[in-house]
Amino acid sequence: GNQMKAFGALLLTVAVPATSWATTWDIDGSHTTVSFKVRHMMVTDVRGEFGKVEGKVDINDKDLSKSNVDVTIDVGSVNTRDEKRDGHLKSPDFFDAAKHSKITFKSTKVASAGKGKLKVTGNLTIKGVTKKVTLDVSEFTKEIKGPWGSYHRGATATTTIDRKDFGITWNKNLDAGGLLVGNEVKIMLDVELVRKANS
Repeated sequence: GNQMKAFGALLLTVAVPATSWATTWDIDGSHTTVSFKVRHMMVTDVRGEFGKVEGKVDINDKDLSKSNVDVTIDVGSVNTRDEKRDGHLKSPDFFDAAKHSKITFKSTKVASAGKGKLKVTGNLTIKGVTKKVTLDVSEFTKEIKGPWGSYHRGATATTTIDRKDFGITWNKNLDAGGLLVGNEVKIMLDVELVRKANS
């Protein structure tokens, strides 16, 4: 009898992998902002954002390294408060939205970087070019129960890329020296995650 009990317990342990601690969270697009800033004419930062963002995050609170991040950004949703400029950004000079309608990020490594902080390394694909980048997550909140029975978490993250690495090379020289558009692009993410009470 005892042997059978022990065998049963062993089967249970095998059947329930450690990753069962992971919960899947959806990115709440209406409460998530992916914004960027880039230097213009060497004197000011121009900011923009992508209005449509979706994805899933598998969070393993027992072992954060077993967590996964998968984000998709709709290039056509770019908004810099200037229609002409947005049109130029969607053109082949920049993102070439007709051919490359999505920007994606898929994590390869998640590591704790202190209380409420993470380093999330992964593959960022822009304009068909994939490069490894690391997101510095400065604020990763605990879950909060919403008034309608869902659970919510937030994360704030930043990274900096060189747009030339992704084949986005368009520029114009300025008469006084320097370039019209900076090559360094700072990306900021304010993400709200949501999961239903039963997931």
